[in-house]
Amino acid sequence: AEHHNWAGMASSASPIVIGRVASVTEKMRIGSGAMLLSHYSPLSVAEQFGTLETFFPGRIDLGLGRAPGTDPYTANVLRQRVAGEPDFDAKLHELIAYLYGTGTATKDGSFRFHAIPGEKTNVPIWLLGSGSYSAQLAGLLGLPFSFAGHFAPGNMMEAIQLYRDSFRPSPFLEEPYVLLAVQAVAADEKQEAQRLATSMYQKFLLLTRGQPSPILPPVDHMDELWNDNERRAVEEQLFTSIIGDPAGVKQQLHELIEKTGADEIMAHTEIFDHKARLRSYEILAQAAVN
Repeated sequence: AEHHNWAGMASSASPIVIGRVASVTEKMRIGSGAMLLSHYSPLSVAEQFGTLETFFPGRIDLGLGRAPGTDPYTANVLRQRVAGEPDFDAKLHELIAYLYGTGTATKDGSFRFHAIPGEKTNVPIWLLGSGSYSAQLAGLLGLPFSFAGHFAPGNMMEAIQLYRDSFRPSPFLEEPYVLLAVQAVAADEKQEAQRLATSMYQKFLLLTRGQPSPILPPVDHMDELWNDNERRAVEEQLFTSIIGDPAGVKQQLHELIEKTGADEIMAHTEIFDHKARLRSYEILAQAAVN
């Protein structure tokens, strides 16, 4: 994910993080979730991800988002907008031309621009979002769609249905493809999973207060930290979360897939202790396989 001027977020330079993770893994697909196209020129993004694809062929995904990923003041510093700058749709079409076609040209056709490396690398492009705009655009372009259910699940069903209704077969996909991101915390005991999940609750609580923070240790009594209104606000943002022991996680995954028809689930795990986080991934993987 790309975030800027945000305490607790270490991924302000997504391509660099992707390259680092890809360099110490062998089979995993590594992608941006998302590269915020409003901050960059399409040519620059194509070159960066073309370079990554050249180093790690067949393992790189380019997820794109429209959100600023920061506060309005920082966004203005990042963008340095100029008059006549193309909108997101135009930038997306330009990016596709660099990665899947033969670049772009000046209006009179006298000069062409190429992404080198990048041209015809066919890096898979995803559109990410939490609302109707990205869902519909992904459908119209025949791109896979990733819904941000891990922090904004309120429009989940509406956005997924709009994507499917809008979908047009394309060189990228013949059928719609939905990835659903959700918060997931698993442990060998249900009570322990619920305790571990308090790190996630604390993070979202502080966000509602306008106080972004690094992930905090779990606590035994969340009711000592939030009031009823804050609790309801946090729970509204996290109602798709999967929290439990192996049996509970398996059941919740099954119910979520049945409800949404998602083709893929991505787990976002806010656990303070690294060993506990790894164990959570193991339990989730076993639940998915079974």
